[in-house]
Amino acid sequence: MNGIKAKLGLFKKRGSDDAPQEEQTGELKTVPRTPGSKIGGKKSGFTVFILLLPYLLAFCIFIVLPVILAIILSFTDFNSISAPSFTGLLNYIRLFTEDEVFMQHVIPNTLLFSVIAGPVGYFLSFFLAWLLAQVPKGPRTILALCIYAPSLTSGVAMQVVWTAIFSGDPNGYLNAILLKLGVISEAVQWLQSGDYLMTIMIIVTIWSSMGLGFLSMLSGILNIDPELYEAAYMDGMRNRFQEIIYVTIPSIKPQMLFGAVMAVVNTFQAGAIGVELSGSNPTPNYNGQLIINHIQDYGYIRYEMGYAAAISVVLLILIYIVSKVIMKVLSSKDD
Repeated sequence: MNGIKAKLGLFKKRGSDDAPQEEQTGELKTVPRTPGSKIGGKKSGFTVFILLLPYLLAFCIFIVLPVILAIILSFTDFNSISAPSFTGLLNYIRLFTEDEVFMQHVIPNTLLFSVIAGPVGYFLSFFLAWLLAQVPKGPRTILALCIYAPSLTSGVAMQVVWTAIFSGDPNGYLNAILLKLGVISEAVQWLQSGDYLMTIMIIVTIWSSMGLGFLSMLSGILNIDPELYEAAYMDGMRNRFQEIIYVTIPSIKPQMLFGAVMAVVNTFQAGAIGVELSGSNPTPNYNGQLIINHIQDYGYIRYEMGYAAAISVVLLILIYIVSKVIMKVLSSKDD
């Protein structure tokens, strides 16, 4: 013990002897800085502003400005040729009191489509991301690319693939298989029937919904500290289900929140699927007519831009409300 104390005393003495003169006298030696390198200085803030300027300009031009113009046009009668004339709330009154297609078909179809396709696609994204996290890196990369690829597929390619499968012709893939098995006696018009069109739209949407939300959840799961799982098992965790509930989900809440918001936006904006599959806008008997199709119908076919702008504003408010609710549910109290 005496030897250890002697060595500690020697180290302290050497440390005090080798200490700079400034530290012995209580003075701190300052390193001179240039004005540009000062943290939080005016020049530093100006540099940050210059770097952000391209993004700010793009955000204002392609997002903020179109939203403002849509809100302004929603109070006008505009046919895209003559100058718009102010009509006040007439477009909104017409939308909710006179537009029977909107109230009887578009709103119910959009809500049904969103309630089924959105949550199913979201939970499937999480489940597939969790499964891939258990796979070695090589196969995981290939499988992740295969799952993510449909979200990158253009509408034309999607139309070619799925219209061939659900073709109403007897030689269509699904009809040919069912006729051969004796399940049906004649070809079914899958894409023109109100009994099947919405179901097919939901299937195609879920198939192509593994996009950025799926990738963000996969990266979040892969970056969870393994020591968290070890500590949880030492505290009494017994199976994989508890692992998901108590460790995985709490650890990737930001990624799950991002995936949920993206699922909401993509689901409410989905509209081209029904038109591309059925080949017409409006869809047959309005069975697959969503709010986006209604906007395109009045904006690009009937050229009632003011009325179409009013519908788009309603869609914007609806997406905002649902996104806020999801953020409230998924965000933690500390955020």
